[in-house]
Amino acid sequence: MGGKGYALWLFIIEIFVHFSTSSSSSSGNKVPAIIVFGDSSVDSGNNNFIPTIARSNFEPYGRDFFNGNPTGRFSNGRIAPDFISEAFGIKQSVPAYLDPAYNISDFASGVCFASAGTGYDNATAMVADVIPLWKEVEYYKEYQKKLRAHLGDENANEIIREALYLVSIGTNDFLENYYTLPERRCEFPIVQQYEDFLIGLAESFFKEIYGLGARKISLTGLPPMGCLPLERAVNILEYHNCVEDYNNLALEFNGKLGWLVTKLNKDLPGFQLVDANAYDIILQIVKHPSRFGFEVADTGCCGTGRFEMGFLCDPKFTCEDASKYVFWDAFHPSEKTSQIVSNYLIKKYLAKFR
Repeated sequence: MGGKGYALWLFIIEIFVHFSTSSSSSSGNKVPAIIVFGDSSVDSGNNNFIPTIARSNFEPYGRDFFNGNPTGRFSNGRIAPDFISEAFGIKQSVPAYLDPAYNISDFASGVCFASAGTGYDNATAMVADVIPLWKEVEYYKEYQKKLRAHLGDENANEIIREALYLVSIGTNDFLENYYTLPERRCEFPIVQQYEDFLIGLAESFFKEIYGLGARKISLTGLPPMGCLPLERAVNILEYHNCVEDYNNLALEFNGKLGWLVTKLNKDLPGFQLVDANAYDIILQIVKHPSRFGFEVADTGCCGTGRFEMGFLCDPKFTCEDASKYVFWDAFHPSEKTSQIVSNYLIKKYLAKFR
């Protein structure tokens, strides 16, 4: 190739590289940050920094995380927000807001306010002395102030407006609160009354963060909670099958959340609230584990897999290969399950934000 031909070829490559990088950066910037609210399904370690027993910042938790680090995620590795953040080209994990190892420059592209053990209902957070949802919102307000001071109003407001918000919460309201303690059952003797009470709280929460600038939100409702190993373990009379009453309750409550999503999208201009329902995919995984590459679906990897979570997870009595298990402990999915569910949610519900 002559000198001119070589120069032309270099010029063409340079143009190609320029356009490919500029287009990839613009698509990557479509969602500049992942912001997380919720419970242990999405908590990346906030509970490490509050006085509560609802923690997981010790072995064997996190053994398949980067460097085998127990971060406070209730998993052997990463959880759904981490996979979603990576899929959106942002970063491989979303840090916990209360973790002093991170600062506002880290949080600018993703931050987690979630707290294991919390719910829509303030009374649920009191069961294990964790962060109530209203306090998660207070931290979010504090984060906004720090973000504006760090980046200036215009850039900070763009991140707040264009970020994808992940909300996963509600299971603890029923399993840790309503069906475990008497107070709410006395106040709401019919469970549907309690469901409606929670829907009212959810509506107030979404309106508040909308007022603070949030626009793109993914709401994940209840899983088939009757199929959690802990619930199956105590379902002795039905031979440790899934507790269908709990699954039916989850379906009913998710239906009400779907109604709320439709209502808020209609009422709030520019609001894009997505009903990212994971019930069906999780039920499919539990009912047909081998189709997804699993061997065990009725017990968790840790201990006997029936009752253990948190401090009861003894490293000496934990399975060797968590990827064979749908559940990591008696309540929480394994990293592999979280990745499968995340991929499903992205493809079915969140692709429009990419």
